[in-house]
Amino acid sequence: MATIRITLTKSPIGATPSQRKAVQALGLRKMHQTVELEDMPATRGAVNKVRHLVTVAVDSTKS
Repeated sequence: MATIRITLTKSPIGATPSQRKAVQALGLRKMHQTVELEDMPATRGAVNKVRHLVTVAVDSTKS
């Protein structure tokens, strides 16, 4: 299954409360923190909501 690597590149301080909750739900707490999550529609939806705050890299080589 493919995974995606998500890095918090901008601060969620000025974001709306729902965007802050999406960042927290992705497991991101600090700036420049990176998490690897399974590529699922729910994850893609959360990333899409905060796409201006994060950087995403797709890694399809993991098994």
